Amino acid sequence: MPELPEVETTVRAINKFENHILKEVIIHNKNLRWKVEKKVETLTRNQLIHKITRRAKYILIYFDKQCLMVHLGMSGKLRIQKSNNNYFKKHDHAEFIFKDEKIIFNDVRRFGSIHLCENPDKHRLIANLGVEPLSKSFSKSYMKDICKNSNLSIKKLIMDQKNVVGVGNIYASESLFLAKINPSRLSKEVSDNECEKLVKSIKIILKKAIKMGGTTIKDFYSADGNEGYFSLELNVYGRDSMVCNKCNTKIIKSIIGQRATYSCTKCQL
Repeated sequence: MPELPEVETTVRAINKFENHILKEVIIHNKNLRWKVEKKVETLTRNQLIHKITRRAKYILIYFDKQCLMVHLGMSGKLRIQKSNNNYFKKHDHAEFIFKDEKIIFNDVRRFGSIHLCENPDKHRLIANLGVEPLSKSFSKSYMKDICKNSNLSIKKLIMDQKNVVGVGNIYASESLFLAKINPSRLSKEVSDNECEKLVKSIKIILKKAIKMGGTTIKDFYSADGNEGYFSLELNVYGRDSMVCNKCNTKIIKSIIGQRATYSCTKCQL
């Protein structure tokens, strides 16, 4: 599943379309996670794009008075190709056509979504999301507040999008390893010092993953066709039965919140 670093990498790849005219949007398959409304095609024709950014894992494309919200879901990806290139892949569900190039939305599992709205911050899918992990709002004091009375495991807490957005399974496991915190620990038992370490670790891991183009697991590619190579930096995720890079203890796999979780029992207390 594309997580925050993969979505941020995608946004940076399509940022070049800022200040360009979107000639038209062609929807080939409306049946995504939510049915794509007809206005996505009719109200975006010949619109100037002012800004392309991200909120959580939503790609936001701003016009004069409206905004396209694109979510990649479980398997979605964008790719860029020449407008006169009619190459079409299975599961290509939408095309965003510009003068010389086009962006194609491909989603094998169809859990992605495309919405058009006036204010994404008030949209039902975004309004109740937590803080951005790379913002100043995500701080030691914020982490202390959400941990202090919580009986959730610390891994489950940082993966809850109502607390902090975009810390997916890979990055939660890697951040907890860097912070030396066992993922199964109760959040309310995490000390103030550990809260500070965890906030710093999440920021470090996400920034590094973004710099490296995300993590290519299975078939994720950025819109510019490049693979992410953060997978080369993984310390615990997907390394069960292999030894820890720090202490040579065997990495273990467990299930927390129905998600595969990887940790080192010696390094993470």
